[in-house]
Amino acid sequence: MDKREQLIEYIIQDIILFLVEDEGIEYEEAMREFYASETYMKLVDKETGLYYESAAYVYDIYKDEKRSGHLVERCE
Repeated sequence: MDKREQLIEYIIQDIILFLVEDEGIEYEEAMREFYASETYMKLVDKETGLYYESAAYVYDIYKDEKRSGHLVERCE
């Protein structure tokens, strides 16, 4: 496993825990929800560089996606 893959795994683990804590859902359900998201697909796409961001930042993107029903483009 290379460094990028490790970063991605750490972010995923943190986001799953955020979901469990914030939404009061089971770990497996949190995994299913996040793995089915567009945010997850962008995170694992090494071309996006999203894995360089903090887990909290990626989680905010995921929450925006969940609220709107699609991935929201962020301008910074």
